[in-house]
Amino acid sequence: MPAHPTGQGPAPISTSSPTAPQAVFSPPPPLAIPDLYVPQAAPATGASPLALRRTIADTDLTVHPLALGTSVFGWTADGATSHRILDRHRDLAGNFLDTADSYTSGRSEVIIGSWLRSRRTRDSTVIATKIGKNLDNPGLSSRSIIGAVHASLDRLGTDYIDLLHFHFDDPTVPLEESLGAVDVLMRRGQVRYLAASNFSAERLMEARVLAANGLPRFVALQTQYSLLHRTAFESSLALVTRAQGMAVLPYFALAHGFLAGRYRSKTDLEKTTRSSRGAQYRNRSGFRVLAVLDRIAEEHEAPPAAIAIAWLLARGPVVAPVASASQPEQVDALVTAAGIRLTRSDMVDLDRISA
Repeated sequence: MPAHPTGQGPAPISTSSPTAPQAVFSPPPPLAIPDLYVPQAAPATGASPLALRRTIADTDLTVHPLALGTSVFGWTADGATSHRILDRHRDLAGNFLDTADSYTSGRSEVIIGSWLRSRRTRDSTVIATKIGKNLDNPGLSSRSIIGAVHASLDRLGTDYIDLLHFHFDDPTVPLEESLGAVDVLMRRGQVRYLAASNFSAERLMEARVLAANGLPRFVALQTQYSLLHRTAFESSLALVTRAQGMAVLPYFALAHGFLAGRYRSKTDLEKTTRSSRGAQYRNRSGFRVLAVLDRIAEEHEAPPAAIAIAWLLARGPVVAPVASASQPEQVDALVTAAGIRLTRSDMVDLDRISA
């Protein structure tokens, strides 16, 4: 694990920030879908799983191409089950965990922290957490950011966060103030890199202008993106993230489990929030996408979930989709995606059916 900066004690926090030039924004033109496809070379026979690692640009964070989402920890997966999920993910060479201070009111971070201590895996694990939605430290004011990060560090049982996400864009706080607070945390060594979640293209461009004036820059964007949710990303965000060299970390990569084939019939639906969200895709277009996934999955001798994630991994800006598992055995299908190389014919078929 590369050494991270060490602070010299708490520094005073200022909510003032340098005056930045005003950017003039104009909507970018729609992005042609073929521009997103980047042909992937097949992994060498017998290659180590570590050879599949990807680096988040402009950082020294080298991650597995599947970020394990942990929103179910402390919710549909209790502490013991969550530890077994984390063990299975680690055994399959996974090293990238995605959490948030609002997941089960911080319980997800507590479970991850206890696992890191018991397995002594902190140095080999990349931790991404999100702040801004926890009721104890809401929003992205300087005070909330400092408080939220300190609380996350306590729950995770660590002294630094590898990748800190702003969970959402807070229009009530000047972006300069939010970035300035993170700058203080970075100088103390408590945050290594900064990312955005659910930010618009316009706000990402504004942030880039501020970064050019010395404030921390976003190195990654977490946004909803899947075979069943494409327009929001491909219409504008794809151009901006590519232009800024940002890594893209899609969430809801499996459309709440629908693309894993979990909700093929009404009897598969449970009385849970997750299944009710997945049920929205039980329509003609959703089942057409699933049918093509099934065919390609059979050809590759892989589960549909792995093909859905492999499709994302073949999109140029995508570094690591975020997907969660409620049971240890579900992790295998997620991690398998990293070793699948879809053909151009596969990509054309999936692009066409999901357009």
